[in-house]
Amino acid sequence: MFNLQNYKNLNVKNDILSGSVVAMALVPEAIAFSLIAGVNPQVGLYTAFILGLIAALIGGKPGMISGATGAVAVVMVSLVAEHGLDYLLWATILAGLIQISIGLFKMGKFIRLVPQPAMFGFVNGLAIVIATAQFSYFEDVVINTFPYFNTQGLIMVSIVLATMATMHFLPRYTKALPASLVAIISLSLIAVFFDLDTKRVGDLADISGSFPSFGIPNAPLNFETLLIILPYSVIIALVGLIESLLTLSVLDEMSGKRGSGNKECIAQGVGNTTCGFFGGMAGCVMIGQSIINFTSGGLGRLSGITASVLLILFVVSLSDIISQVPIAVLIGIMFMVSIATFEFASIKRMKYMPKVDVFVLLSVTVITIFADLAIAVITGVIMSALAFAWKHAKIFARSHTESDGTKVYELDGPLFFGSATTFNDNFDFKNDPNKVVLDFKFARVMDGSGVEAIDSVTKKYRESGKTLSLRHLSADCKNMLKEAGPYCTYEEDDPTYKVAINY
Repeated sequence: MFNLQNYKNLNVKNDILSGSVVAMALVPEAIAFSLIAGVNPQVGLYTAFILGLIAALIGGKPGMISGATGAVAVVMVSLVAEHGLDYLLWATILAGLIQISIGLFKMGKFIRLVPQPAMFGFVNGLAIVIATAQFSYFEDVVINTFPYFNTQGLIMVSIVLATMATMHFLPRYTKALPASLVAIISLSLIAVFFDLDTKRVGDLADISGSFPSFGIPNAPLNFETLLIILPYSVIIALVGLIESLLTLSVLDEMSGKRGSGNKECIAQGVGNTTCGFFGGMAGCVMIGQSIINFTSGGLGRLSGITASVLLILFVVSLSDIISQVPIAVLIGIMFMVSIATFEFASIKRMKYMPKVDVFVLLSVTVITIFADLAIAVITGVIMSALAFAWKHAKIFARSHTESDGTKVYELDGPLFFGSATTFNDNFDFKNDPNKVVLDFKFARVMDGSGVEAIDSVTKKYRESGKTLSLRHLSADCKNMLKEAGPYCTYEEDDPTYKVAINY
């Protein structure tokens, strides 16, 4: 929780200044994602304020910025088009409750299952998405084809380049102020003083309004409504948490400090549920704005609080001033965020990565760009899991014959669904002697398929009239065996692992 007593003067200054930058960058993003979802821009602005404030106060990592996002907004399009805003508000509330449940049941830890190549692919794909999303602002200023611009377009490009140059070179001389804030203030003053013909924040939409107020959505809360919103709520909850927890992992690497995934799940859930009751749509952590915050020096909770409070002040009382900020400045900032987000080191590492990891990295990148973030990450996890299973889908047996003629198979490797088929290939059921021992001292039974494979081999030896003994199986495995149970021996050094049941 936020505690001002823990802050030093430098932390307070950095958090307030970086939060100010983020607040300005949130305005066009909130408007754009509201339009994508098919709702009034005020809805996205309320989300950025409410969710951003709650996540800043109780989230799993200080400095992360939450608000309306494109990944979540896309899920809402058909719901809003077919049923309207009130159903979206109920879906947002239910999605928040699902996220709270996931956090309470400690399921946020499953983000650790995302392999590093998939993480690289997610980051690189998102960096490209952030950059390409800015091109839409140039649609009205292109003559014939890119890169030929009209006068307004040339001014926009000049401001974009000036912003990027400021953010690149200024930190080399001073870090007293965030370079992005200097770019916003200085270039906005220039645009206003010289009355430059360039798009402003006010050209996107009217951002003036009032504070959000509590209200119950007008749609009836009954079983029929639940059936309508449930599929959307589940997808919104999962997509939001995947993006939030992956962003948390990325920022963990940047800061060197580990955040709490379960706390973040609960914070996102509380924030989204609150948004639904105050006229906001669902959202999640915003990786672009979070990286702006971190690179601008905002490492504490005060930065997120500042961004949220300033944003609502922009809406309520400072809309005329913020409306004058050139869109091109914010585009330049997002281009620099894209560059900072892209994991360039992953390109060099591809030379040394296994081919499977390279394939996963590239696949997740491409799917993130052209399809959906959640699909991309889930696909990456599945591909990595299958590759791992294939690589380890072998179990070997070394055999020797003892003085009394007993043949002993010393098994080595994991026995699970991937290796269950090749497990049978190690034995010579027809030509083996009457006494056979299967020793699992260097093998491990991983799942129910492995247990079934042991039962199958036992049954074949029994049908061949052989005497069989099984050594070094865990008590858990012995209890699960049906055919082979009576043939297990009990050794002093039997292992104690558990077997995963998959049937």
